[in-house]
Amino acid sequence: MGRGRKRQHHFGRIHTSSSGKDSFFGEHFLIGGPGFSRVVFCNDPDCIEAGNQKYASNYVRSTKYTLATFLPKSLFEQFRRVANIYFLLCALLSFTPMSPYSAISNVLPLVVVIGVTMAKEIIEDWQRKKQDIAVNNRKVKVYCDDGVFNDTKWRDLKVGAVVKVEKDEFFPADLILLSSSYDEAICYVETMNLDGETNLKLKQALDATSKLQEDSDFQNFRAMIRCEDPNANLYSFIGTLDLGQEHHPLSPQQLLLRDSKLRNTDYIFGVVIFTGQDTKVIQNSTAPPSKRSKIERRMDKIVYSLFAFLVLLCTIGSIFFGISTSHDLDGEFMTRWYLRPDDTTIYYDPKRAVVAALLHFVTALMLFSYFIPISLYVSIEIVKVLQSIFINHDLHMYYEEGDKPAQARTSNLNEELGQVDTILSDKTGTLTCNSMEFIKCSVGGTAYGTGVTEVERAIARRKGSSLDEGMAGEEVHTEDKTSVKGFNFTDDRIMNGNWVNEPRADVIQKFLRLLAICHTAIPEVDEETGRISYEAESPDEAAFVIAARELGFEFFERTQTSISVRELDPTYGNKVERTYKLLSILEFSSSRKRMSVIVRDEEGKLLLLSKGADSVMFERLSETGREYVKQTKEHVNEYADAGLRTMVLAYRELDEDEYSEFNEAFTAAKNIVNADREEEIEAVEERIEKGLILLGATAVEDKLQNGVPDCIDKLAQAGIKMWVLTGDKMETAINIGFSCSLLRQGMTQIIINSETPENKSLEKAGDSSATAAAFKASVLHQISQGKALLDASRESPDVLALIIDGNSLTYALEDDAKDMFLDLAIGCASVICCRSSPKQKALVTRLVKLKTGGTTLAIGDGANDVGMLQEADIGVGISGFEGMQAVMSSDIAIAQFRFLERLLLVHGHWCYRRMSSMICYFFYKNIAFGFTLFYFEAYAAFSGETAYNDWYLSFYNVFFTSLPVIALGVFDQDVSDQLCLRFPLLYQEGVQNMLFSWSRILGWALNGILSATCVFFFCISAVETQAFRKGGEVVGFEILGTTMYTCVVWVVNCQMALSINYFTYIQHLFIWGGIIFWYIFLLAYGAMDPDISTTAYMVLYEACAPAFSFWLITLFVLVSSLLPYFIYSAIQMRFFPMYHQMIHWITNDGQSDDPEYCRLVRQRSLKPTTVGYTARYEATSKRFEEVEVEEE
Repeated sequence: MGRGRKRQHHFGRIHTSSSGKDSFFGEHFLIGGPGFSRVVFCNDPDCIEAGNQKYASNYVRSTKYTLATFLPKSLFEQFRRVANIYFLLCALLSFTPMSPYSAISNVLPLVVVIGVTMAKEIIEDWQRKKQDIAVNNRKVKVYCDDGVFNDTKWRDLKVGAVVKVEKDEFFPADLILLSSSYDEAICYVETMNLDGETNLKLKQALDATSKLQEDSDFQNFRAMIRCEDPNANLYSFIGTLDLGQEHHPLSPQQLLLRDSKLRNTDYIFGVVIFTGQDTKVIQNSTAPPSKRSKIERRMDKIVYSLFAFLVLLCTIGSIFFGISTSHDLDGEFMTRWYLRPDDTTIYYDPKRAVVAALLHFVTALMLFSYFIPISLYVSIEIVKVLQSIFINHDLHMYYEEGDKPAQARTSNLNEELGQVDTILSDKTGTLTCNSMEFIKCSVGGTAYGTGVTEVERAIARRKGSSLDEGMAGEEVHTEDKTSVKGFNFTDDRIMNGNWVNEPRADVIQKFLRLLAICHTAIPEVDEETGRISYEAESPDEAAFVIAARELGFEFFERTQTSISVRELDPTYGNKVERTYKLLSILEFSSSRKRMSVIVRDEEGKLLLLSKGADSVMFERLSETGREYVKQTKEHVNEYADAGLRTMVLAYRELDEDEYSEFNEAFTAAKNIVNADREEEIEAVEERIEKGLILLGATAVEDKLQNGVPDCIDKLAQAGIKMWVLTGDKMETAINIGFSCSLLRQGMTQIIINSETPENKSLEKAGDSSATAAAFKASVLHQISQGKALLDASRESPDVLALIIDGNSLTYALEDDAKDMFLDLAIGCASVICCRSSPKQKALVTRLVKLKTGGTTLAIGDGANDVGMLQEADIGVGISGFEGMQAVMSSDIAIAQFRFLERLLLVHGHWCYRRMSSMICYFFYKNIAFGFTLFYFEAYAAFSGETAYNDWYLSFYNVFFTSLPVIALGVFDQDVSDQLCLRFPLLYQEGVQNMLFSWSRILGWALNGILSATCVFFFCISAVETQAFRKGGEVVGFEILGTTMYTCVVWVVNCQMALSINYFTYIQHLFIWGGIIFWYIFLLAYGAMDPDISTTAYMVLYEACAPAFSFWLITLFVLVSSLLPYFIYSAIQMRFFPMYHQMIHWITNDGQSDDPEYCRLVRQRSLKPTTVGYTARYEATSKRFEEVEVEEE
């Protein structure tokens, strides 16, 4: 049975919906036409007609593969890489006579590498599969028969089924609301998963279905819905409900979207209209943009370069082979008679030397394939996954209060974190807490509230004021006095009921009453304590209602038609309960910038209560209601200077005729269902919101998050530029800039503002084209002036800051202005873009990314930041209070802005260094190995003969040298995390790409060639003509190959040991274990049947191990190969140290705790254009020194 109907504690909005035989307007005439052909049979999902509609299943799949598609799709993904295609061709050619080695030895490594990568894909997809299973197996109550609702899995839900969703449950599909636990058939929906907003949305069913109150009422319920086809538009819906002979228009007001959550409503009944892939949330889901790091893109270029070099070597070898083959037979004379050129195959036929050379070219392509590291890509993927695990498990980035660890949502960009050049940050909820506190107010021209904001403290420090200490003391006193969330107000003049003694007590009473009534909050009573809390659309609104309660006007109950408040009666000094009849709510919108309510008090008076932005409220005041305008404007400006959000409050009385006329027009406008509905409603609201009487203004503080100034300071010292893109007004953004040290005293502010007197007068004239042209000309002129200032500042130590508003930004981003704007912005120490729309944020991010060529990082917390996060090279989402939309669109999620410091300066630097060193070493070891093959090929007259056993070749990249390089990519540290944070300039090694520059890559390549040269020529010289054992035997082909291979394994692994800065037992195990494993393999493989082991048969046990010269050659080659690198490193570190090597010197000399010595090194990280409190302190000290010199 259904539960009792709920009558209170909900938003008091009045939504008039058309029903019965109301006429249809606008888009509803499209029903049945193209794009509007969907038919839903309510409460009869299994009827024949429904079966013919071919609705989508409600099973949702987010996996990349299915059982049938995994093999073809996964193989396609693997062979999109050019290197893998090359290895596949080599594997196929290994089955032909042209192959220099056996087929199995060539195919197996490729199968292992591809198999490991596919296994990784399976594991990742299985994680997605488990999430799908959890979602699809959720239960919802579905109407069956005889008035019974049974639990059914989401995946089995059908279009037309009637479902019952209970409080705090998600909607399993897109539904049409039929009725709810409220008498008025309304419900409250949280759409956080859709748009990132935590404020609740109100939905209301049609009158025709609102009486379906009990489970049993649906036994005879049948209806038909005709509506639009599935589409991605979240905010529109067109349809009709045919119930009996009546047709009722449906609108978004009745639409409940999948993945939204039912809040503050016991239950709702709804009918399913869209399932699975047809739902709007799935229709809106788009694949995130594919992002690749700069290192990965450069790595592709290196692979292509190696391909080109490999082809060059093959060409050279084939030319020499063709020439020598053509000379093998000169008439009857045979030059190399032992090859029997007179009786040979096409591969060595002197008469067809050109064909033989071409075939040799194919053989050489296969032979030299070891220049390309086959395990490179899979090793990089393994390393990146492990690096991401370390980021996710870093306790220093764990936010205990919200139980939120860092989350690397993609591992593709780990190393990119170490190369960030510019950060583009949202303000509200990112730099600030998005937790509003009522701190000050102005009532009747008098300012109240003695609290101190972070911005005021920063301003005091900026001015060198001695009030700073006093302010800090006041803050402590305030924090001790109250712990009410959302209320940080202190002023004995109006607290504790003292406002009744103020000169304008009547104005204060109206002011507080307006705060308690003019809102859309829901009161919730704690059954244990009896204390009332509020569920509001925004933190600002919650702060207003809490402030009213704390000052004596407690809003405690709401119905659809009334609001009840416990007020302090100034006459008797006690609390009285008053109920105000709620007649209309004029909702807030971004275009209106205000909201109003119309109520009737207990005396029968009609009151219009309004609150909104100062830019729209002051112009709506009557001549008699402007008594406190001058003082209020001054206070509002002071509050804005203190970084506070302001709201102006006003009211007026209405007469009955005026309200009746308004209500008739308002109701008619709300009944319109075409595209002009919102415009008509706003026009009606505009006519009544005038002639207001000013009461005062409120000021709430959006506090900086903990650690924001310190984080910005460290990032600035690291040489990272900071841009702030915010929707707030300019004054607020500027003062937040001061509080977090993005701005400081002495900075020259270049302010580009479209609101000049000339532009305002043009705007009032109404000529839109002339206004736009004037606005653009003004913006271009201001940018030119800024450029002139910038050019002048390059010859002086002045530091510039650029502040630009949203209107100006529109013109600055146009094609003919954006380059000049960017040049100006890049030259400034900090950039703040105010009143920025989400689209503008994304456009600015794109401009910086494309034009500067540097790595950009965008960080934000709300749905309005999604475009910016996806446009940047790296998107970081703050998992705060504005929902999960930003996090779901981000590459990395953190809980607090301050964690960005460690994410970049520690993990970013480490990942960049590890990945750069890993890739350079990978190419080094393969070039060293590949050139020994080339040298032997030349030594053997380019005959296509390989120096090594087939399985030696196959296992080189897979077993003997792969694990140490993975350990390098996961564990290596040039300096500790504490030193990374103490010396932020270290981060510039990544920004300037010092560790993966072309010179460094070529240096490692030359080192590989040098190592190969030492290995080959020393081995050949040592064993070619010398007796190898006591019996005087010289070496055979198999012993030479084993000796050279042993030297290569020792050299590349010891080169790794020399390159590592931070040893762990894992690295010791992999490096020395790899060498030991080579000997174990040689013993085991050599003990096998000669048909299997071929040239490796007993080669170590019987030939190499007993020979002292084998061990002596290995030692000599090892020392001679590593000595050049050792000498170079010693000279470079001694005379040309990099910054991390300087820090090594400090640490090794025991001077890491010497503050003066460390300060000298750290000064390298402070630049004239740096922002942050450290730079501000340095600038202030310098000014004081200059003043003292002038006074002397």
